[in-house]
Amino acid sequence: MRADARRNRERLLDAAEKVFAARGPAAATEEVAKEAGVGVGTLFRHFPTKEALLEAVFQARMDAGAARMEELADAADPGAAFREMFLRNVEESRSKIAYINALATAGVDVDGSFEDTKKRLRAALGVVLERAQETGDVRPDVTAADVIALMVGAARAAEHTDADAAADVATERDGTAPGTAARAHAAEVVLDGLTRRR
Repeated sequence: MRADARRNRERLLDAAEKVFAARGPAAATEEVAKEAGVGVGTLFRHFPTKEALLEAVFQARMDAGAARMEELADAADPGAAFREMFLRNVEESRSKIAYINALATAGVDVDGSFEDTKKRLRAALGVVLERAQETGDVRPDVTAADVIALMVGAARAAEHTDADAAADVATERDGTAPGTAARAHAAEVVLDGLTRRR
């Protein structure tokens, strides 16, 4: 790929990330092109369909998440790294689910398409967990599968609590996503059960 074409592709991915973060995956491709400062034709030369653009943005998000998780696996403070990993994954769950639903609706095999990146994520999560258990920061009877299930449960908490209705009024005022307060609270409660207080 020529340097200018590569720059356009990167600019389009950055613009799509911003537009989809602000308006959701249903946002129009024209908005993405406008944000990137290129024509719609340029967008479709790089991404022939809206689904191809969504898939590329989601792949970039997954790659960034895997790289971040691998950094946490080498962190100096394993307990703090585990906590950051757990809270960040719960916080980002809403947008991740929106992408997955949009891709699945478009007929993309979400499970198969991102398998390599998911393996990286699972491997790094296992290291983060193991190191936090070795230092006594996380209880020893917890498995990586347990942590994943608990992160999913905390992320879905907003769907099952009346208390979040009031919290969503506040989130609309401060610009955070609906359900943010409930997810954060659920994640903190779960972490109290998983980790040793400092």
